[in-house]
Amino acid sequence: MAGWAQAWQRRMTAMTRRAVKAAVSKTVKKAVKKTVRQAVKQAVKTTVRKAAPVRASGAGAWLPGVAMGPSGVRAYRLYRPPGLTASERLPLLVMLHGCGQSASALAASTRMNQLADRERCWVLYPEQDRLANPQGCWQWFESASGRADAEIALLLSAIEQVCLRHPIDADRVAVAGLSAGASMAMLMALKHPTRFQAVVMHSGIAPGLAASRASALSAMQGRRRAQALDKSALLPPLLVIQGAADPVVAPRNGGVAAQLWADAVGAVARTPRTVQRGKRYPMTVTDYMQSKRARVSLVEIAQLGHAWSGGAAGQAFSDAKGPDASRLLWAFVARQFKAVVRQRTDLARRAA
Repeated sequence: MAGWAQAWQRRMTAMTRRAVKAAVSKTVKKAVKKTVRQAVKQAVKTTVRKAAPVRASGAGAWLPGVAMGPSGVRAYRLYRPPGLTASERLPLLVMLHGCGQSASALAASTRMNQLADRERCWVLYPEQDRLANPQGCWQWFESASGRADAEIALLLSAIEQVCLRHPIDADRVAVAGLSAGASMAMLMALKHPTRFQAVVMHSGIAPGLAASRASALSAMQGRRRAQALDKSALLPPLLVIQGAADPVVAPRNGGVAAQLWADAVGAVARTPRTVQRGKRYPMTVTDYMQSKRARVSLVEIAQLGHAWSGGAAGQAFSDAKGPDASRLLWAFVARQFKAVVRQRTDLARRAA
């Protein structure tokens, strides 16, 4: 394992240096090289170390990996469900953590690995590097500097990498996230709409509301004016989950994101309905329909703060009293995956 890590470190250090060589001046080159070495060393260390046990007993494998892109290298964890056969190609769910979280923490809070065992899918957890952002935030707000696009390219590289190396159905990929991860998930789907069959945003900010760190804070407080999204893009279906008592992301942001996406795809809101399951917090659900299909769904949850709804008790950014967001997520995503399978079947029948 040590030899493998050293080989990765040498290879990625060399490639990253070549990428930045033309862009940096002689006066800062020494400092950049030191930062690159530190970033690669930390990414490799994170990749090869033992992960915390975040899955249920007897479940699948918790696989380490490293992806490389314009913004450097990032570690990730890939969850493989048990009992996978060589000919079985399962869908992929990409999960992006929020600020102050890690891949393991998000997996533990959402219990997504246990869901993957039941529903049969792979789960990819990219992890932000603290050298890139001290709080561990995905930099969805850094559009003016280009950092957002660079991180999107890196995340796409991780997705393509796992799709090539493992029996994953590359046509059935969905992306979801919490907080900063939710904002990045929505931005990724906006910029690369054909790559994803669905996107889920839990407690996030819509694209276009921020272009820098300062404007991101204003957007989180609900004080930024939304701009219409490009209507020419074939955007994937969107599920928005937002806590009505969120002190970090103003609750109105959920409705703004849903409306922007609905306007872009030509979907119209149905009458909201209130749902409550047992003693969990009640939720108000609004579906935005286009051609008899729910293209956007907005779930607003009473009493929920800045936390994964229905998440594991005792975890940070997790509220066990809310409706199960992981189940809501999968029910939404699975409908889109089934549509892909139906389309394939129809094409095969026509070809026959």
